[in-house]
Amino acid sequence: MGERSELRVDVVVWGGGSGGVAAALQAGRSGASILLLTPGSWLGGMVSAAGVCAPDGNELTPWQTGLWGALLRALEQEEPAGLDQNWVSCFGYRPATAERILRRWLAAEPTIQWWADCSLLEVVSRQGQITALQVGRHAAAGAANVMVQPRIVVDGSDRGDLIGCSGAGFRLGWEAQEQWQEPSAPARQRLDTEPFFRQQPLQSPTWVVLGQLAAPEAPPELATAPAPPAPFAGATEAFGLERTLTYGRLPGGLVMLNWPLHGNDWHHGLERAFAAPASGQPTAAEAELSAEMQQHSLQFAELLGQLSGGWLQPGRVFPTASEARNGALVGEQALALMPYWREGRRLQGHTVVLEQHLLPQGPGASIASLPLDAAGRCTAIAVGNYANDHHYPGPDWPLASKSCRWGGRWSGTPFAIPYGALVSRDLANLLAADKCLSVSHMANGATRLQPLVLNIGQAAGLAAALCCQGNMLPADLAPQQLQQALINDPQAPAAPLPLWDTPWHHPQWRQRQWRAIDDPSGLNRHGELPGDATLEPWQGPPQRGERLWQGELQPDGSGGFGLLVAGRLWPLITLEPALHHWLLAQDRPRQVAMLGSANPWGPWLRLSRLAEAQG
Repeated sequence: MGERSELRVDVVVWGGGSGGVAAALQAGRSGASILLLTPGSWLGGMVSAAGVCAPDGNELTPWQTGLWGALLRALEQEEPAGLDQNWVSCFGYRPATAERILRRWLAAEPTIQWWADCSLLEVVSRQGQITALQVGRHAAAGAANVMVQPRIVVDGSDRGDLIGCSGAGFRLGWEAQEQWQEPSAPARQRLDTEPFFRQQPLQSPTWVVLGQLAAPEAPPELATAPAPPAPFAGATEAFGLERTLTYGRLPGGLVMLNWPLHGNDWHHGLERAFAAPASGQPTAAEAELSAEMQQHSLQFAELLGQLSGGWLQPGRVFPTASEARNGALVGEQALALMPYWREGRRLQGHTVVLEQHLLPQGPGASIASLPLDAAGRCTAIAVGNYANDHHYPGPDWPLASKSCRWGGRWSGTPFAIPYGALVSRDLANLLAADKCLSVSHMANGATRLQPLVLNIGQAAGLAAALCCQGNMLPADLAPQQLQQALINDPQAPAAPLPLWDTPWHHPQWRQRQWRAIDDPSGLNRHGELPGDATLEPWQGPPQRGERLWQGELQPDGSGGFGLLVAGRLWPLITLEPALHHWLLAQDRPRQVAMLGSANPWGPWLRLSRLAEAQG
């Protein structure tokens, strides 16, 4: 396969997933020499190449920090129609927009090399460390094998591909409740005796397909559309055809088809993707699995197009593989460039994130316990808040509740990821930067989402750079040093701790993060720093697309709010802490003037600022 050469580099990142790109970018920005290796030709994984462009979790402004917040604000600037596009998320954007931003960010860093269309041929380890990676460069002129010799290695893939090749310990699939006493895990007897667990070894993936609404702003009459036949019978039963289609609506009337209710989730033969160590080049069994998933999603999209009378058509979004290799960011394909894997191999790290680590501390609480070391020091390095969500065939898996009413809507309660969950217990210079971090199967349902994964990747990349600067291994890096660097990052400062009352744009954001880290006991179970007279309510900056809304505010008495405007009652939500507390103080109808953005597909008005002092 051509000539073989050698390359020495500080940090190698395998995988172009959301976390992998974040790790490479942050490590490069922090001064290390970086080689990013991707099996495909697009950057970003979930947020772009896999087409999952309506992100879940970390939607509130206290959680919009780090590279997730930076990407979100860049998307807001580059999508002229705004991000209020669908009802599954507060954000929707086109895949190529995210890929273009990530590519631009990466190209701006002179210490980063990116090799696309690679395969991982061998991982060489000696005395408990990875010493070399043999990489096949398929897009290189004449093709070549390169022996890369890194100081730190980062797995930034969705499925833990490098972990699977390295000999490091990993977990795959279910754990019994007896192992860690997780409240939603199945008992050992069930795992051993029920066929379901053999047939469903891990969460179901989806091969996303993008559709295009023929008249994006004017849906036809769909109430009388017939029910879908098998194998998609029941797909529109819960929400109706129009809501099923607009669930993942994106700018320009694109539609993300990632529908879990009798839709294009795939449940069959998933073990084929993990039967052999992943190299970036699929085995015959995995290629067969991919073909089945693609066909299933295309059939689902075609059926919805027929049921909608042609309102839904195939989207012309993704380039072909050859076009993508040549740098194309648009094309004629409706199918995403890669599948959306919700789960894969999970590192055996120094710490394991369990389901109970994500759950509120007690009745009425809205924050999980903070991770602490033996000396009582906080080890948190990233914040997530997704409610927990598992995808399997059949009824929903019963999960311990971790949601609360906030800002007029339901949101997941926040939790923090400990640094030890990123560090391999077996290979001393190996870090995880994507959903392949050290978590249980049950906890994976809340830690696998795009925003958190971006910030986990950022923390892993920064840890790798700090280790190179200090000539140390990841286990020797003090979490407090990493926390300081995350908070003080000049381009994308990231919050290690969840503070409900402090949005990313608050002038005291850094000081309050440090106060909570220095004394974690001062953070109450509601995620606030009580008794702080210095924290003033702080309305957010102007937002693109907001406009003045005047009408009658109507509280419903159960945490919901509406705004009656010209005879229409709009559900009202906000992502801002100051406005959340202002809404809670409103106990009767009143006339108000506010700035916000309308999402007719929600439908809701997203309140961003008050137009004037209103008490």
